[in-house]
Amino acid sequence: MGLGDIAAGLKVTAEQRDRGVAVVDAAGETLADRLEPYETALPCAPETAAAVFESFTGGKAVETAATDAGVPPVVAAKTLHLLGVDGVCPLSPQGRLIVRDWLEARVTRSEARELTGASETELQLAVFIETHDPPAGITEAIEPALTAGEQPLAANKEALSDTVTEPDDALTR
Repeated sequence: MGLGDIAAGLKVTAEQRDRGVAVVDAAGETLADRLEPYETALPCAPETAAAVFESFTGGKAVETAATDAGVPPVVAAKTLHLLGVDGVCPLSPQGRLIVRDWLEARVTRSEARELTGASETELQLAVFIETHDPPAGITEAIEPALTAGEQPLAANKEALSDTVTEPDDALTR
């Protein structure tokens, strides 16, 4: 049997479907409801924050998530940072160190901007990220939106437990 026989019946498509990231909310209440206690710490309403988060974790870019939620991209980036999402800072780790140096008065603002190569908006967002930590407990509020509710593999594992041996069993045979 050659490769041609193996590949018989396969076809190549020109595009793939974007299926996004699978997210199953395991909690009984909505993400917006769980964000209500943090309303004063967020730069937008809990419903908007939930929309930004769900869009972003669904595989969309920050700008697209912002557009979907009806907020400016900088508000979406601030929201995601406050929700504990990493990677929304527009600066490199070295750039963030320079911003910290500016915040500690080791370099001037113009030097920080020149050294980082950041635009005014990027620098302001980086400063926000360096000076604002996510509120205590907010990661627990969004965690159910990231975890699967039912664990189907656990049920399958139990059903197949008699057919699967322990790794040490293979050594004794």
